[in-house]
Amino acid sequence: MRFSEPVRMADDGDHSPVWARSKRRRGNPFISLLITLLALFGVLTAVLGIKEKSLAEGGAMMDGWISSGVSKVRGEAPKVADQAGDAAGAAAAKAGDAAQAGAAAASDELKKQ
Repeated sequence: MRFSEPVRMADDGDHSPVWARSKRRRGNPFISLLITLLALFGVLTAVLGIKEKSLAEGGAMMDGWISSGVSKVRGEAPKVADQAGDAAGAAAAKAGDAAQAGAAAASDELKKQ
């Protein structure tokens, strides 16, 4: 198939029609994610505003959800930190015991020679 000269010469001298060229993705994926999340937040605000018949009431409902989530995380964070500390202490004790047993075995081998 032959293409006219303007089609062939268009866009950086590439010798294929515009519709046959690969599409280039541009933009930062982080910015795209941020814009998508903001759009979802806006849609949620609009839906709750319609449901509650007031944007203020819909916002208050979302504030309640956010505050309950934050309080739950703050309440459980110290407990999880204590459990992680206990697990790390137990792992360190096991590692110390293993190192001591390895040193004793090496000492015994050296004494035999």
